[in-house]
Amino acid sequence: MTSPHVNDTASTSERPQSVRDSVTAAVTEGEAGFEIAPRLSSLSPTVRAWRRFRSNKLAVVGTTIIILLVLFCFVGPLIWQTDQVTVDITGDIDQPWGSPGHPLGTDNLGYDVLGRLMKGGQTSLTIGMLAGVLATFIGTCWGAVAGYVGGPVDAVMMRVVDAGIALPATFLLLILSAITRPSIPLMIVVIGLVSWLVPARLIRAEAISIKTRDYVLALRAVGGSHTRAVGRHIIPNTIGTMIVNATFQVADAILLVAYISFLGMGVEPPATDWGAMLTKGIQYTYAGYYWLIFPAGLLIVITVCAFNFVGDGLRDMFDVKESVE
Repeated sequence: MTSPHVNDTASTSERPQSVRDSVTAAVTEGEAGFEIAPRLSSLSPTVRAWRRFRSNKLAVVGTTIIILLVLFCFVGPLIWQTDQVTVDITGDIDQPWGSPGHPLGTDNLGYDVLGRLMKGGQTSLTIGMLAGVLATFIGTCWGAVAGYVGGPVDAVMMRVVDAGIALPATFLLLILSAITRPSIPLMIVVIGLVSWLVPARLIRAEAISIKTRDYVLALRAVGGSHTRAVGRHIIPNTIGTMIVNATFQVADAILLVAYISFLGMGVEPPATDWGAMLTKGIQYTYAGYYWLIFPAGLLIVITVCAFNFVGDGLRDMFDVKESVE
């Protein structure tokens, strides 16, 4: 009589090789999973968010471009020093690309185009970034209060936002530029004041959702003030939306500066920005001065695209539903 243990052994040895391989692979995969799971779960939220950002290649490229642009505009003049104040009407005028001492040529007033790009970039980036931050700050405060309070207050505040969105920002900027003398601080304030409407609507939607959560209700139950609820809970929990929107606001502000300067209502000379340089390039292109139009226009496109890429990456970074690859 054959032992049952012998039969079990024999039947096991007769199993197909593919089945044994499948079992072995499953066991190995399970062991690897037990090793990887604690490692992933031990990562901090900051590390996981950073990995989500790095997984967006365009966002990384956009960040690199922005860093290089800031170095070019603000550190570059310390290395490539040119006179961007005195108008040279007797010297190097209308020099093309590759001229001695002027890699990108000169304009009709004798300004070095490379140095002019740095000077104009300082204006465009400064106005764009500060106006974007100002617009985001105003929109966040307005939207948080409207969404938290609700009722008639919310209705009135949002009707103000709807009326402001209906008015074209470019038209308002042109009127103001015609009335007053444009300057960098004035353009920062004006662009910020006409660009806060969209952030206000976004933050209001977030505030409506956050105010019904347990920690806000608990604060109100123990006698916490509305100011504390908005300042300590509503606004901090919209930080992701704020940061993402701020990058798009900066890109929009840079475009607004270019629009106004392109129409001849920008900052007063000898100050300049990329929009003003683009206008001058178009004016003199018919005479064959092609080197005046391409650099400024290319930098405007690259800068706006870079900020939009970073905005997309930050949106993925703050989206907790995204998985880490």
